[in-house]
Amino acid sequence: MSRQLASHNDDIRRLIEKGFAVSEDSNYLVVRDIPYLDTNLALATGSFVATLVAIDEHRVQQDDHQVWFAGGVPHGLDGRPIPNLGGGPCSLHLSPAASDVVVERRFSNKPLVAQRFDDFFEKIESYTNIIAGPAMERYDASPYTFRIPDEAAKDPIFKFRDTLTSRGEITDLTTCFHGEVVAVIGLGGTGSYVLDFMVKTPVAEVRAFDADRFHVHNAFRSPGYVDPSEFDKTKAEVYLARYDNFRHGLSAKATYIDGSSEDELSGVTFAFVCVDKGASRADIFQALVERKIPFIDVGMGLKRKDQGLGGMVRVTYFPSEHSEEVIRKSHAPQQDDPEDLYRAKVQIGELNALNAALAVTRYKQLRGFYKDVSDWENLLFDTTDLKSVGVSTRED
Repeated sequence: MSRQLASHNDDIRRLIEKGFAVSEDSNYLVVRDIPYLDTNLALATGSFVATLVAIDEHRVQQDDHQVWFAGGVPHGLDGRPIPNLGGGPCSLHLSPAASDVVVERRFSNKPLVAQRFDDFFEKIESYTNIIAGPAMERYDASPYTFRIPDEAAKDPIFKFRDTLTSRGEITDLTTCFHGEVVAVIGLGGTGSYVLDFMVKTPVAEVRAFDADRFHVHNAFRSPGYVDPSEFDKTKAEVYLARYDNFRHGLSAKATYIDGSSEDELSGVTFAFVCVDKGASRADIFQALVERKIPFIDVGMGLKRKDQGLGGMVRVTYFPSEHSEEVIRKSHAPQQDDPEDLYRAKVQIGELNALNAALAVTRYKQLRGFYKDVSDWENLLFDTTDLKSVGVSTRED
């Protein structure tokens, strides 16, 4: 992948041509074979790691003047730690392909005049001169090995670089989604936003299901650009076309889910139920319970009040080990309220997005991406006072 980067980025090409051992891992630039002097003035070898910021599919840029370093504290010829490096001890998660690169610290050294580096070549050259210089002088060691290190395989999830994760330094947290196969059942207002969020989550597979057609009112409560040619196509067809260029492992099928959906639910590890008919939930719930698939059901109820619409947004979690117990608590209605104006197609895209955000946040809590201290199974958000109330799984 570093060779592909070099073909579109002159600064990385120059690093490789000069002889740096350049590779890419987890959307970081990795430069190995950097010699330095350790605390005993013995020759040691480390690596630089820098964040890649994607401009488009092929071009990248560096984001700041800092680098990570896999190695000990570098020393000068006088036996003292090299001054003015800033930073300090830290760690950074890379893939198993870079298991030889164990980040131990971060450095921060700005160019005196410009106060910034123009590109990766200038940045790596500057840090090499500072850190490797004493080892080059004492041992005639060279950072220019022209080595081509093994690299991590191409991202199996995303078709674009996930530099949002690398910039946030949370690559290790995303491992909690490995192997996850998530079903999104229903692609109406809330379901379309759930799909949008899950497409951008590094789960192994996302399966979407809805047999309904995409009409004009759907455009007002769904994310993204709307093409008039989408109208009257199935929602599954519309959303697959919108997101297929974003990730691998995405499917959308124009079908309803019920007890006969064996193929559709095979291998699913979690599901979101996003249907707006209470009566349609029973078959879906039963199909998921029988297969011991944990799931979250979403919903909202709005009524006309004196000064506008008011109501609740709901998110309910059904753990596989006691889904039937949660069903009996009737958090999620399995019949329809004839006075619920949502069924009259009130356009409330912001509440659909909020409902989806709460649901996906809860899912990510359950998987360990977000910290969870509440352990709630049912959350209600009141649109009139913007307050939420959660019922914990520990409560009766």
